[in-house]
Amino acid sequence: MSAPTVSVRFNIQDLAQAMAHSHALDALPLNLNAEQWKVLADFLQPLQLQEGQKLMEQGIKDRTVYFVESGTLTVHYEDAKERIRLAMVGPGSVLGEGAFYSHLPRSATVTATNVCRLWCLTPLRYRELASRHPDVALELTMAMSAVLARRLYNRPKRVAVT
Repeated sequence: MSAPTVSVRFNIQDLAQAMAHSHALDALPLNLNAEQWKVLADFLQPLQLQEGQKLMEQGIKDRTVYFVESGTLTVHYEDAKERIRLAMVGPGSVLGEGAFYSHLPRSATVTATNVCRLWCLTPLRYRELASRHPDVALELTMAMSAVLARRLYNRPKRVAVT
C-alpha cells in the first residue's frame, strides 16, 4: 500500500460544503457551525490519494476514520475466488467507521477511482477532541453512528461498513 499524499492547502470549509451538498444515502449528517468546523480541523489531517491508490486494506487493524471531501472510492471485499465490489463512496461521506467503533480489522479494501481529497481522524486525536471539545466530538459520534446505521439498514451496503 503506497502512502497517501499529504497537503496543507486543504480548507475545512470544502469538506463542510461536500457534506452539506451530498444527497447520498450515506452522507455524513454533521451539523457544525463555522467555529466548530475550525475546531474539528485542528484534529484532522488532510490527505490526497491518486487514482488506484489504496486507502485501506481488508484485514488490517487500523481504526483511523476518513471523511471524503472530493473524489470517489471503491469499497470491495476479497475472497478466495474473486474481488467483489460492495459500494462506491463519494464526497460528503465517511470511511472506516466500522473499525473505528468495533476495534476489529478492516472488513474491506478501499481504493481511489480518481484523485481524492480526504481528511483523517485517528483514535488518539478523537480522544483529544472529546476531552477538549466534547460538544464537537458528540456531534461527530452521532453523525458517524447515523451513517453506520444507514449502511447496516441498507442490505446491499451492509457489508460495505469498513
